[in-house]
Amino acid sequence: MIHIPEKGTLHDRGRAEEEAAVRCEPAAAGVLTVHLSGCWKIDGPTPSTDEVIQQLPSLPGTSRMVLKAEQVSVWDSTLLSFIVKLRAYCASQEIAFDSQMLPAGIQRLVKLATAVPAKQKPHRTGKGQPFLARLGEAVLGVWQGTADMLAFIGEAFVAFCRFLTGRARYQRSDLLGFIWSCGPQALPIVTLISLLVGLILAFVGAIQLLLFGAQIFVANLVAVAMVRVMGAVMAAVIMAGRTGAAFAAQLGTMQVNEEIDALKTMGIPPIEFLVLPRILALVVMMPVLCVYADVMGIIGGLIVGVGMLNLGLVEYLNQTKASLTLTYFWIGLFYSAVFGVLIALAGCLRGLQCGRSASAVGAATTSAVVTSIVAIVVATAVITFALNVIGI
Repeated sequence: MIHIPEKGTLHDRGRAEEEAAVRCEPAAAGVLTVHLSGCWKIDGPTPSTDEVIQQLPSLPGTSRMVLKAEQVSVWDSTLLSFIVKLRAYCASQEIAFDSQMLPAGIQRLVKLATAVPAKQKPHRTGKGQPFLARLGEAVLGVWQGTADMLAFIGEAFVAFCRFLTGRARYQRSDLLGFIWSCGPQALPIVTLISLLVGLILAFVGAIQLLLFGAQIFVANLVAVAMVRVMGAVMAAVIMAGRTGAAFAAQLGTMQVNEEIDALKTMGIPPIEFLVLPRILALVVMMPVLCVYADVMGIIGGLIVGVGMLNLGLVEYLNQTKASLTLTYFWIGLFYSAVFGVLIALAGCLRGLQCGRSASAVGAATTSAVVTSIVAIVVATAVITFALNVIGI
């Protein structure tokens, strides 16, 4: 018989009888009986599982372990942890573990603790998927993404047609709120960026034009560039990072909270109720922001022309007026309207495609910004090429 005392030094007999102890009693036919006694609490000294395991090599032929705890006075999770570790060791050594002699409460807790196995780390193999398999998955992913995008665009177009006929289901207060968010609240950042872009265009152009004594044409350069395309592009990039990301985050959060599912359950089309007001707001406000960005850019060029190139104020304004035509303004407005549609569609699409977790909202927001900027650049190239072919 092997007696394993508790940790620590015993000072008196009464305390020894109260503290936790383990007693191993070998029996015939390879059965080892483990008697638990005393007070098993986390704030007191208790034996460790290693102390029992270290004694097993001196008991060869042990094939079954019986656990008894009839002399345990008080116990908490410390006793449960001891039993679970001992049970795990017996399983690893192919020793039968018998806990039927334990109190019913301890048996239930042990059963709960061992009902779900410990999570195992996934085994990674050194060999990945073949190249053709990965290529096929990428192609199928692009195909599925394109199909989803076209379906979303079709639903948005149907919702817009219903809006024109007065049958769309949306709240006017939401539309006005989005117009306020996309318009007046965006003026400070549009002012800053457009003014700096005008300064940069004028400064870069002046470096070359000064070589020929033609610094007056800085006004032409800034005015035509800002009014025709740069004002619309800069306003669109700002709104992609500001409003497109906000749309994706809002709809993504609603997707996580199952609010969009609730709208579908109530028979309210999410495209009409959520997407349509956002598209209308951006389409209405983008041309306004484009004109405002044009003015700020021209003012930025004016600062460089008058302050650095010693041009007269009236002279600069007259040169700007002479270089501009009404066609340039209409082209800029057309750019901005197209950009407004693209930004709203990208933000709403990524928001509705968001997963059901908080991290998915961040991923949807990032994807919305990237998609919007790529769409802006591609649309700019396509429209510019088409206008050059037409001769405008």
